[in-house]
Amino acid sequence: MTMMQSLKPAEGRPVWHGGRIDYRAEGLHVLSAAEIAEIDAALAHLKSLGPVDFPAITADTFPLPTLSGALRKLGDELRDGCGFMLLRGLPRERYSLDDMARIYVGLGVHIGRVLPQSYFGELLGHVIDVSDIEAQARGYHSGGAQRMHTDTCDIVSLMCVHAAKSGGASRIVSAAAVHNRLLETRPDLLALCYEGFVCRRMPLDAELGSGVVLKTVSFFSRATGALSTNLSGDYPRRAAAAGDVTLTPLQLEALEVLQEIARSPEFYLDMDIGEGDIQFLNNRAILHGRTEYQDWPEVTRRRHLFRLWLEVANWPALPANQGMHNADDHRGWLRQRTPFMEVPSRYLAEMTQRKAELVS
Repeated sequence: MTMMQSLKPAEGRPVWHGGRIDYRAEGLHVLSAAEIAEIDAALAHLKSLGPVDFPAITADTFPLPTLSGALRKLGDELRDGCGFMLLRGLPRERYSLDDMARIYVGLGVHIGRVLPQSYFGELLGHVIDVSDIEAQARGYHSGGAQRMHTDTCDIVSLMCVHAAKSGGASRIVSAAAVHNRLLETRPDLLALCYEGFVCRRMPLDAELGSGVVLKTVSFFSRATGALSTNLSGDYPRRAAAAGDVTLTPLQLEALEVLQEIARSPEFYLDMDIGEGDIQFLNNRAILHGRTEYQDWPEVTRRRHLFRLWLEVANWPALPANQGMHNADDHRGWLRQRTPFMEVPSRYLAEMTQRKAELVS
């Protein structure tokens, strides 16, 4: 049996079309007064322990006697349902930026294990445009719209702490719906997505991690039984630019057609993440990106979201033919981490100082 003969459509709740779904009905949880009070008590307990670095925030140091059960169920819902959830109702004005980060990590550890996100070893990512400060800024440190992609984790999450001047909605797409449209219209391209693309990793991610530079990644896989997605068009193009591989015309077409389907209003769902909102996405089932936005010039006023990558213990392991990073990378990256490096007030102070030095 050939690859094309074995292809079959995805089914169930993970298959949805953005033009027909309302996230407020399908994936919105508004925190109750009792739940917020429990979060406040957990924050007070954490701060009573003295300076606690992010790796030391655990279910014990940030106790949520009742809410923890709901957060564990959230992980199950993300795996088996539509793949997205938005928590709303956290009163942003009540908390400092650093306390927002503590709360965010505290909630995250009740869902899964917090993973490092790059060779820097950061556990809490800062999604903010500092491309005028950092040379060769990565995607989450750059502004503007983002193409649809996945990361390498079970759950990717964002907390908004500063909104953009305008725009900057989170755009999400059911990967299963994209898969099915490819099966209907271009099964030849879908077969290529299963076969995989040679990808070149970011140099320092590889060097300071596992040492593996090239990896063949399948955009779609059924190795765990369920359909799993891992998509980034940048890594295959980086491999081609380095001369590692030559992308065939059909492979290039597959990269473009995937994006073409994902950016169709029929498929995408725009989700406004307001200040204090927290978005959780099943990274194996949802493609995510963002719309264009206008930002503020001052670093401390810019659109700013925190990001977590979570690994969930009771989920099947990520298929071997997917994921740009693995446990060996995580161990290497964490060796680069310095204590309290992600604390927002410190991070913004450093960026502000660096910008001032560039201007002078």
